[in-house]
This record gives sequence, structure tokens and C-alpha cells, in this order.
Amino acid sequence: MKANYLKRYPLSHLTTAIVIILSLAPIPEMPKLPDVKLLDKWVHFVMYGGTCLVIWWEYLRQHTAIDRKHVAVGAILLPALMGGALELMQAYLTTCRSGDWLDFVANCIGVLLGALVGYFILPKVCKG
Repeated sequence: MKANYLKRYPLSHLTTAIVIILSLAPIPEMPKLPDVKLLDKWVHFVMYGGTCLVIWWEYLRQHTAIDRKHVAVGAILLPALMGGALELMQAYLTTCRSGDWLDFVANCIGVLLGALVGYFILPKVCKG
């Protein structure tokens, strides 16, 4: 990876690091939350959709035209693969977390929605 990527996409890297830490850290005891169906899946959806949107936003700030192959890898494929890898790490490398295929599905849905918003809406918003 070029060092230039670290300088050009700092928020994308920070957001990715936060998702990794939150995915592998032990879950603290929390007070009773409101009864929201599938709350955990919504959290995964928001984390990965948000990460994807940050990647798209920083990409659009740096480029005048969208290179579909570049963003397909960097803003869709890599976040989805990261979600799968983290679910496997939770299942096999931690004792405080468990991997869940539905979490991975929620991650992918978040990435896909983030990609759609990034492709169709963010360019209009970023260009003014």
C-alpha cells in the first residue's frame, strides 16, 4: 500500500480502524436498551454503510471522475471482505465474541447501500 493512501484517505483509515476495534473488543456490560428488533444487525449495517460512505466521500474529494474499478475494489469489495474476515476472527480468534453469518449479511447490505448512495447521491452533494 502506498503511503500516499494514508495521507489522502485519513478518515477512511480511521473509520476502518474504529470498526476493527469495535468488532474485536470485548462488549462491556450495558444497561437494558430499548427493545429494538435486530439491534445488533442495525449496528453492523450502520457501521459498514458509514464506513463505505466515508470512503466514497474522501474518494470524491480527491478525484474529478469516478474510476468504477477502483471504487468497486476500495469502497465495496474490501469493506465487505473485511466484514467477513472480522466475523471469522470473532468466531475463531476471540473468546469474548462470536461470529455470525447474519452480521456478515448486515455488513454487506450496509456496504451496498453505502455504495449506492456514494455513487448516485454523493457526487451531486460534493459538486454542489
